[in-house]
Amino acid sequence: MKEQRREAMHSQRVGHKHCARSLLNTMFNTMIIWLQFLFLYVSCDSGPLEDVVIDRYDIPKICPREVQMGDFVRYHYNGTFKNGDKFDSSYDRGVAVAGFVGVGRLITGLDRGILGMCVNERRKLIVPPHLGYGSIGVPGMIPADATLYFDLLLQDIWNNNDEVQIISINKPIQCTRGVKDSDFVRYHYNGTLLDGTHFDSSYSRSSTYDTYVGSGWLIKGMDIGLLGMCAGEKRKLVIPPFLAYGEKGYGTVIPPQASLVFDVLLIDLHNPKDGITIENQIVPQPCKRKAVTGDYVRYHYNGTLMDGVLFDSSYSRNSTYNTYIGMGYIIQGMDAGLQGVCVGEWRRIIIPPHLGYGEKGAGQSIPGSAVLVFDVHIIDFHNPKDSVEIEVTYKPDICNTSTKTGDFIRYHYNCSLLDGTHLFSSHDYNNPQQVTLGTNKVIDGLETGLLGMCIGERRYVIVPPHFGHGQNGAHGVPPSAVMKFELELLHMEEGVPEGYLFIWLQDTPENLFEIMDLDKNEEVPLEEFSTFLKAQVSEGKGRFLPGVDIEKSISDMFVNQDRNNDGKITADELKLKTEEEVERVHEEL
Repeated sequence: MKEQRREAMHSQRVGHKHCARSLLNTMFNTMIIWLQFLFLYVSCDSGPLEDVVIDRYDIPKICPREVQMGDFVRYHYNGTFKNGDKFDSSYDRGVAVAGFVGVGRLITGLDRGILGMCVNERRKLIVPPHLGYGSIGVPGMIPADATLYFDLLLQDIWNNNDEVQIISINKPIQCTRGVKDSDFVRYHYNGTLLDGTHFDSSYSRSSTYDTYVGSGWLIKGMDIGLLGMCAGEKRKLVIPPFLAYGEKGYGTVIPPQASLVFDVLLIDLHNPKDGITIENQIVPQPCKRKAVTGDYVRYHYNGTLMDGVLFDSSYSRNSTYNTYIGMGYIIQGMDAGLQGVCVGEWRRIIIPPHLGYGEKGAGQSIPGSAVLVFDVHIIDFHNPKDSVEIEVTYKPDICNTSTKTGDFIRYHYNCSLLDGTHLFSSHDYNNPQQVTLGTNKVIDGLETGLLGMCIGERRYVIVPPHFGHGQNGAHGVPPSAVMKFELELLHMEEGVPEGYLFIWLQDTPENLFEIMDLDKNEEVPLEEFSTFLKAQVSEGKGRFLPGVDIEKSISDMFVNQDRNNDGKITADELKLKTEEEVERVHEEL
C-alpha cells in the first residue's frame, strides 16, 4: 500500500522541474496534492500532465478497506471538461458504474485514480488525454486530446477472494448453544449497502425474520454469518455480492454486484429435533418425593422469550399456577418439564415451539415459532390418592393412653405451606388450641393427625388439600394447598360415646330417681339435678363430656328429661339414654 502511494506521488510531478522544486520549497508540503498540482498546471506555463491529478476532498473518518488492483468497485461520477461542460454522468442514468480495477476495463486515468479509495470517499481527478481517450477521443462526445475532469463517489468494494466478514458486537456471557445448520432461527436485522444506503429492516415490520439455516432459504452469506450465533447476540455481517444477490441484484433496492451489510440480533433458535432443556436446577435436600404424572402441582413462574422479553408471570398475579401434570392440561413441554420436580425446587425449562405454542404462537405476547423459557419454583404437589402423612419426632417412653375420637385435648401447633410459608400458630395467641376429637371442629387431615397421640408427643402432619381446605382454600390458605402441621399434645381428657353428655364410670344405680330426689318429694328440680350430678363426678362415679361447659351440659340434660317442660323431673319422666335408644328401636319396628 505504501509503495502504491509513493508511486502515485511520483507520477503526479509535471514537466518543469525547476518550477516544481521552487513551489515545493515555498509551500513546505502544507498544500493538499490537488491544489499543488493544479497551481503548477495553471501558473507555471508547464507542459501537459504526465499523470492523474487526485484531490481527495472528502475522506470518511473510518476506512476499513481501500481499493486495490483487482478489486471490483461500484461508483458514481460526473465527467466534465476544463470549462465545466458535462460530457457524461452516472447520476443522470440513475445507475452506478461497476467494474474491476486495474484489468484494462477502464481508461487508465480512472484505473489509477480509483486506487486507494474508501467507500463513501469523494475524489476529483484530472485525467490527461494520454490516460483518457487520447488523440482519437469519442466521436460526438469527447474531442481529441481532451483533458477530463471526474468527480467520483465510491459506493462499494469487493474481491473474488472475499469471505463473509463477521463482527460480534455483543455476545451474552452465558451461551450454551450456537446456531447450527438445519436450526430454525428468529432474528431482527437492518440491511444496508456498503455505503450505508438502507434497503430493508425487520424492525419496520415489527416482526422477526424466521427461517431455517443452511437449507437454501437464505442467501449463502447469511447462512454462513448466522452460524455459531447465540440467542441475544448482535453481529455485523458484511457479505460480498457473490454470496448475496450477485449480478442480478434484487428488485429496485439491491443493485447488481452489491455488497450487503446486515446488523443482526438473534432472538432465538431451535431444532425440530429438540426436546426440552432443563437448566439452573436448585434441588432442596432432602427430597423425599418427586412429582410424577397425575400429581397436582402448584408453582410460581416467570415466562420469557429467549431474548429475555417477559411474556407472563404468576408473581404478577400473586397467585400460583395450579395444574395436573402429564395429563394434557398444559403445553407438552411444561408437562414434560415438571416431571421429577421436588417441593421447593427451582429449575429453568426451555421449550422449543413444537412443544410449546407452535407456528401460531399465543395472543399478542408469544410470537409464532417462539422458544419459551420458564423459570419455575415448585411450591407443593400432591396426588388425589394421597393420605395424611404423619412423622413422629418425639414420643415419651411411657405412653399408656393415646388420643381417640371423643377425647378432649389441648395442643400447640404451627401451620405452614410446604415451601415454609408460615400460616398460623397457636403460639400467636399465647394459648393452646383445644378441641373434642370427632366433633368436626378441625379439618379432616388435622383430626387424623391428632389421633393416637400421647401427652408430650410431637409430630409433623402433612395434609393434602382434599383432607384440608380443598380447591377453594380458606382465609389465609391458598386453593389446593398442601399444609404442614407441627403438633405437640399438652393435655388429654377421655371422652364419652357419641351423643352422650354424661356417662357413669360404674354400674348405674338401680334406684336412680330415689337417690336423685334429695328432699324425697318425688320431684327433682334443676338445682337438685345439678347437685346430684356434680356429686357423682366428685366421687369418681361419672364424668361429663369434656371440653363443654358443665352447666350447659347439665341444663341440656335436664331439658331432655323434663319431658312436659314443667321445670321438674318425675320418676316417670326420668329415662337413661340406653333406655331411650331401646324405645326408639321398638318404635321403628
